[in-house]
Amino acid sequence: MVAHRDRPPSAVRSVSAEVLWDGDELLLTFIVEGLEHVALPDRAVPSRTDGLWKTTCCELFLAPPGSDVYFEFNYSPSTQWAAYRFDSYRAGGCDLPLSVEPHVDHESADLAVVRQNLSDLPPGLLQMSLTAVIEETDGTKSYWALAHAPGPPDFHNRATFIATLPVPAHP
Repeated sequence: MVAHRDRPPSAVRSVSAEVLWDGDELLLTFIVEGLEHVALPDRAVPSRTDGLWKTTCCELFLAPPGSDVYFEFNYSPSTQWAAYRFDSYRAGGCDLPLSVEPHVDHESADLAVVRQNLSDLPPGLLQMSLTAVIEETDGTKSYWALAHAPGPPDFHNRATFIATLPVPAHP
């Protein structure tokens, strides 16, 4: 991932993500070089929680090609999470009902390890963006994504959905 040029990190050197998908469940591992400088939220009871993006948070955006509809998932190292469905760019947003809640964990070497079941999403190809808001212990907030559109950080901009969800490892 790359940091937004207008909101660079102070001490964090890089943010990356590993993606594994078996056709229903996605395993995401978010890795930060300089994790010791990240302000980590306190552990909490795993639950759906709004506003996670206001501090250190990892995000996944998915969208069917050719559709205005997209889905946003937020994952906090606290183990809290959120899932939304949007009708179009920042419009018609609502909680996305999930049959299986995601499992989010923070391990000492990784910012977050996430198991996300995707069986509630439309089948077929999905465009993807992986993003992160990183708040450092000195108060610096940086915004990381696979790509950034011109202007201020905006993870909802479809120009940032530059990846495709990989083909399942086990069809």
